[in-house]
Amino acid sequence: MSLVQEIAKRRTFGIISHPDAGKTTLTEKLLLFGGAIQEAGAVKSNKIKKGATSDFMEIERQRGISVATSVLAFNYKDRKINILDTPGHKDFAEDTFRTLTAVDSVIVVIDVAKGVEEQTEKLVQVCRMRNIPMIVFINKLDREGKDAFDLLDEVEQKLGLKVTPMSFPIGMGFDFKGIYNIWEKNINLFSGDSKKNIEETIAFDDLENPELEEIIGTDAAEELRENLELTYEVYPDFDREAYTKGELQPVFFGSALNNFGVRELLDCFIDIAPSPLPKKAEERLVTPTEEGFSGFVFKIHANMDPKHRDRLAFVKIVSGTFERNTPYLHVRHNKKLKFSSPNAFFAEKKEIVDISYAGDIVGLHDTGNFKIGDTLTQGEELHFKGIPSFSPEHFRYINNADPMKAKQLDKGINQLMDEGVAQLFTLEMNGRKIIGTVGALQYEVIQYRLEHEYGAKCTYENFNVHKACWVEPADEKSEEFAEFKRVKQKFLARDKQGQLVFMADSAFSIQMTQQKYPNVKLHFVSEY
Repeated sequence: MSLVQEIAKRRTFGIISHPDAGKTTLTEKLLLFGGAIQEAGAVKSNKIKKGATSDFMEIERQRGISVATSVLAFNYKDRKINILDTPGHKDFAEDTFRTLTAVDSVIVVIDVAKGVEEQTEKLVQVCRMRNIPMIVFINKLDREGKDAFDLLDEVEQKLGLKVTPMSFPIGMGFDFKGIYNIWEKNINLFSGDSKKNIEETIAFDDLENPELEEIIGTDAAEELRENLELTYEVYPDFDREAYTKGELQPVFFGSALNNFGVRELLDCFIDIAPSPLPKKAEERLVTPTEEGFSGFVFKIHANMDPKHRDRLAFVKIVSGTFERNTPYLHVRHNKKLKFSSPNAFFAEKKEIVDISYAGDIVGLHDTGNFKIGDTLTQGEELHFKGIPSFSPEHFRYINNADPMKAKQLDKGINQLMDEGVAQLFTLEMNGRKIIGTVGALQYEVIQYRLEHEYGAKCTYENFNVHKACWVEPADEKSEEFAEFKRVKQKFLARDKQGQLVFMADSAFSIQMTQQKYPNVKLHFVSEY
């Protein structure tokens, strides 16, 4: 197969939603159709001891939430599909924002009862900024929830999307009969039995056919006809070009837990979703079908296997092919590296691959060479943009609770920060270490992982800071900058890259500082 054909086969997408909307369950069911797993585990249910395949960290199993983005690949109808399942919990939003730089399209999962929630709004906003094509999946139709039209309105208003339903529910919750598939023009009946892997579908091109009454009953048939008539009048027809540009969003209804409506979603998805797209580097636009390899690190995960202290750098391949045992240029270090065992993923199962193509995600064993945002190429100097680091919301001093384990603590903190779990700031004045996070839950994750993976114990102390601002002086030698450094010395720190950071204790002090030192710029985002 030629390079162009291989790349055309690939679909790399992320699944995003508010916590509990059923993202991880949907991921599992998609894998089930790919023949990748025989029995899907639900995150909440205690009956199934298996646990969800894509949640591999101990802390995720205890809490029933996903805290790390996992990468899963499978084949379906001669397509190669790469899924990035992202954490929904807002404390781990940064991991999700980074993952969105590595996907070509997105599936947004919405809970039928709760509708559009706050975390979904934030994530969709990021997708809209980048014009990422989105498909909406409205989940949990086997429960009582909002009216289908109300939900479609809510998606349009709250998320600012333009939707076109590709399927429509027949009843809901207790009266849920099934789904009419507008895309394929057939009816899919709901049996309520989640053991049935693949449901039967009945072809229905003609809705006036009296058989419809026999199958779903007179009332439901009447209601379905009315609803569909309204749908065709109100919503635009599906237009592939508008979808690819991020201007039109197809909507599907279903119940991931009962494996219902998932096949329709997947069949339509592989048909319409874009294969790998070009990506902008600082130097030029890089297209997937170029011969030369290029890719970037969007995530680093330490200790995927607690028995081996390993770190994996996840690389999204942007162009060309990545071959094992071939030297590639690490642009930031300007040195060649070669990898003897690049991994492809299936949750915690990894396999070594000889060759990967643009659109794929490979895991490279890392001994500390990589940071998030690093570029690997065949020799050309490229820098892929757009992996930001946001100012944290929470700050705490981190203290060593076991003096004998100082080295382990340092190593643990450094590795976890390289992963992007949180940000580390070192005060200029006394060298004390401060950890900044997006959410409070991360402190527990850090403490847990330091103890269980590095054998180090830590305690925290509150550090009262409003925001961390990256400092950009107009002129480092100016008197103004020297005075700024002298007056603010108690509040200055360095981040892990060695950049100067001003730890502001209130919004007011940021305002005053900017007035007093107009040539010293303060930023809330550091572009890696």
